[in-house]
Amino acid sequence: MKRIKLTVAYDGTNYCGWQIQPNGITIEEVLNKKLSKLTGEDIRVIGASRTDSGVHALGNVAVFDSETGIPPERLAYALNQRMPNDIVVVKSEEVPLDWHPRYCNCTKTYEYHILNAKVPDPTRRLTRYFVSYNLDLEKMRRAAGYLVGEHDFASFCNVRTNVEDTVRTIYDLDVQKVGDEITIRIRGNGFLYNMVRIIVGTLLRVGRNFYTPEQVKDILDAKDRQAAGVTAPPQGLMLVGIEYQ
Repeated sequence: MKRIKLTVAYDGTNYCGWQIQPNGITIEEVLNKKLSKLTGEDIRVIGASRTDSGVHALGNVAVFDSETGIPPERLAYALNQRMPNDIVVVKSEEVPLDWHPRYCNCTKTYEYHILNAKVPDPTRRLTRYFVSYNLDLEKMRRAAGYLVGEHDFASFCNVRTNVEDTVRTIYDLDVQKVGDEITIRIRGNGFLYNMVRIIVGTLLRVGRNFYTPEQVKDILDAKDRQAAGVTAPPQGLMLVGIEYQ
């Protein structure tokens, strides 16, 4: 028996998120079915990050246990011959049997992509959030600074979040614009349910001058979801990668 780690990229448009659920097809479900058929075993992958419906990834991580004779480093190639074209296994490798993608210390990096233009672009509608109004990027950057560091992010998580500890650490939070695209890039040791999308929704409120940058600190201190901005839609969000220590 060996444990195999997969690095997985996907366009989440046609999926109901990562985790198996009754109301539609998911990334996890596709991986389980394709791996089971490939190996002849009943495979159940364990994912590192349970991305939501419509969210994309360049480097999500999953593991599974198998007795297959296929070399671990060749599994990605064999599996990609069977996968739909919106899911790709970027890399496969063997890891220790006790290695778990959720319980190891790691840094996760997300990007949220915004098309900031006067009219929408149909070719980017599935991977960008269209915003037609002007945004004050300098104020958004100042607001982002209040979120860097270790904080209780209770104000920035979905009310259905089922965790006891809402303290997380953000290492970097950058707001950049190139042409008509704004990228909000965030690195941290972990993220709560909808945390990145609520942070983005709040920063957009700052960019429109509904909040001052200093009010973001008050939102943090409130520890109340109703204090923060709306949850930005999923299509602009991408899990860029997960770095394990």
